[in-house]
Amino acid sequence: MSSETDVKLADLVKEWLRIDRNPETKQEISDLWTAGHTEELKKRLTSRIQFGTAGLRGRMEAGWSRMNDLIVIQASQGLCAYVLERVDNAKDRGAVIGYDHRHHSERWARLTAAAFLDKGVKTYLYRDLVHTPMQDSLTRCRVPFGVKRLNAACGIMITASHNPKYDNGYKVYWENGVQIISPHDSGISGSIEANLNPERWEADSVFADPLCIDRTHEMVESYLDHIASLSQYRDFNASTDIKFVNTSMHGVGHTFVDRSFGRFGFHPFTPVKEQQQPDPEFTTVNFPNPEEAGMFLWGKDLAMRTADTTGATYVLAQDPDADRFSAAERRVDGTWVIFTGDQLGTLFAGRILDQYKISGNHWVDRVAMVASTVSSKMIGAMAAAEGFKFTECLTGFKFIGNMALALVEQGYEVPFGYEEAIGFMIGSEIRDKDGVAAAVFFAELVTSLHREGKTASNYLQELYGYFQTNNSYFICDDPLVIDQIFARLRNYDGQGSSAKPSYPKCIAGLDVTGVVDLTLGYDSTNPPTYKPNLPLSSGHMIQFRASSKDGSKIVLTTRTSGTEPKIKYYLEGSGQNHGTVENVLKEVARELSDEWVQANLNKLGRP
Repeated sequence: MSSETDVKLADLVKEWLRIDRNPETKQEISDLWTAGHTEELKKRLTSRIQFGTAGLRGRMEAGWSRMNDLIVIQASQGLCAYVLERVDNAKDRGAVIGYDHRHHSERWARLTAAAFLDKGVKTYLYRDLVHTPMQDSLTRCRVPFGVKRLNAACGIMITASHNPKYDNGYKVYWENGVQIISPHDSGISGSIEANLNPERWEADSVFADPLCIDRTHEMVESYLDHIASLSQYRDFNASTDIKFVNTSMHGVGHTFVDRSFGRFGFHPFTPVKEQQQPDPEFTTVNFPNPEEAGMFLWGKDLAMRTADTTGATYVLAQDPDADRFSAAERRVDGTWVIFTGDQLGTLFAGRILDQYKISGNHWVDRVAMVASTVSSKMIGAMAAAEGFKFTECLTGFKFIGNMALALVEQGYEVPFGYEEAIGFMIGSEIRDKDGVAAAVFFAELVTSLHREGKTASNYLQELYGYFQTNNSYFICDDPLVIDQIFARLRNYDGQGSSAKPSYPKCIAGLDVTGVVDLTLGYDSTNPPTYKPNLPLSSGHMIQFRASSKDGSKIVLTTRTSGTEPKIKYYLEGSGQNHGTVENVLKEVARELSDEWVQANLNKLGRP
């Protein structure tokens, strides 16, 4: 290490020790410096954790690039200043603050409250664990939840969702009840930079402040009333003999799902006892993300084992902060089918559409549904056949929720939105994914299907053609390598330029018929401007469409993850012949790996 780098790092260490008042994190930096762990200190101190559209998320450690007391205080001070500047009557409307069961979550919620209280802002701080969607419902300014409208100016949820146990995060909702998008992300980031001097470290006395208001019980009951309003067949639910197993994956969902089952009229489900209670160590789970391959079994097959023992037909699951949902069905032969996010999205959309058609009280052409552009095109086919509006948007519920609000302003009802990463927006009240609402809605869906002699997997086969997905990712810790991979895709034959990119023209024998690059802002199917209809992505994102002479089609989207060192890909095939589609998907995935991203040459990891 050069002397110049030595001096810079020493200054960073000195500044951290000067400003940090938490004895544990202060000691961490001191010990690393004393032991000469300069590389680790550089990772923690030379860059700052970035505030973006996902808020903050990172490892719980000392340092500017990590999650800790100091970062939370600075973020809260900056957010508070920004809200006071941008939102009318923000002090009286207040901020809603919730937290999950992860290490430090409760303390960080109190530190956040302290920053707002110090500026005279009314603060609705929960007195118990809540799941993320309930936090969203409380921050919505347009929907009266409970007897008295909260009409909050913003909301903050302390959670890292499905990240590993050593992570935590800071998620922000704007006054419209939806996760922040541009320009608020950059605006809040700038405000944080302007408010770095920590003004208050003491958090235990926040409950004594008259501006710190407890509406926990009222809001929980109001949320459950909202859940109950989603039920269409409560009387039938009470008589079903279908058995359900539910796991909340060591998170906060069990109580909410249990009580919601009661509101829907169901008999109690069987919990996976080993994963029923909140546990920040996630004792039976290596990585608490239901998206991960094999994670539905969670290493020890607890959910399936419980279902087999009790004779349950369906397993329901939520991720730790209960905003995502997954499900599995036991076939007659005893084997299990685990539904993908796209399959669940299709099931939900089909059933919601059926309800509209049966009711006779709504014009289907005034109904709209929303999905991320990397999700299945099945709902698009459904919309074309049935006459409702279907709209795509960028990945993430910050975009899905805001798109839903925009469609409502245009006069549409938007009862459903989803993304393939097992996130589902059920109903018109909460414009965010909600694993609790999805769990009980799915239970009612399969209960009604069983009355018709069908299962969920049967029902899927009846819907608008054959669609199959094959989604996965490559692991890469080197941003330079990722940039090189995407640069090569944009200049695949060596004849391209930034003004006129040259993408691959075929894959696995299929001709590429369209390319949308949301990083460059290019859409080959939209002449003469060639500008895409969707907004630009903050990271790399390219979508390819290809087809063959036999009618098989694929949509392949590659993008970088905003929170993990991954190149994700979303691959869907459609056609008349199941076997042909399956073979095409296998070949496309192989060629993507071997030739397009050159996984072996670039030393990319795989799940």
